[in-house]
Amino acid sequence: MNFMRCLPVKTEQAVPRHDEALNFMTLYVALPPHKSLIIIQTVSQMKNIVLALLLLFTISTHAQFKSARLQALGLTCAMCSNAITKALKTIPFVETVEVDLQNTSYNLKFKEGAEVNFDAIRKKVEGAGFTVGMLSVVAEFKDAKVKNDALLMFGGQVFHFVNVKEQVLNGEQQFRIINKYFVPLKEAKKFQSLSKSEILKTEKAGAEGKALGVDAAARVFNVTI
Repeated sequence: MNFMRCLPVKTEQAVPRHDEALNFMTLYVALPPHKSLIIIQTVSQMKNIVLALLLLFTISTHAQFKSARLQALGLTCAMCSNAITKALKTIPFVETVEVDLQNTSYNLKFKEGAEVNFDAIRKKVEGAGFTVGMLSVVAEFKDAKVKNDALLMFGGQVFHFVNVKEQVLNGEQQFRIINKYFVPLKEAKKFQSLSKSEILKTEKAGAEGKALGVDAAARVFNVTI
């Protein structure tokens, strides 16, 4: 680092400067021209980092995944259901699995504080020889502002809200994942007609996410309420 913060000194070489972004008074000791340039560049980089963090904060919120209801397609007998149940019980973040044979659905309870991976759930169902017809998730929200085509980051993942009105989510709320392979193809196409965002098709943050400080290659879950 080519600068130092120091206490006020009686010298013409000390140049006071107020950094508005970080809200503190800093004294930069005068150095030769090439080193002064390094100081200016370093301060500029710090401001860029702070700005990026502020942008990221605007799409982040607190939420905890509580449970999910999964419906599987392609089941023909009780043995099929048992195969899926056994597969789901091997997922590390799943605490319990309850089966509803009449509706070929499964109620999953997540372990408190565990990191939930929705793709891992889908892959377990597919690994058992079936497909996901629906995955509805219950999460605990706190002051989460959502609207149509809004991006929101919570639980370590990025979500894109589709066909929802502007609202603030608090307490336990249910949403449905509508990504490819989480809903039947016909239904996925219906949702694609409700949004102009490329995220619905690519399932990546892309330029829209990058503008908000999210990695363009980040996996995005399209959801609706």
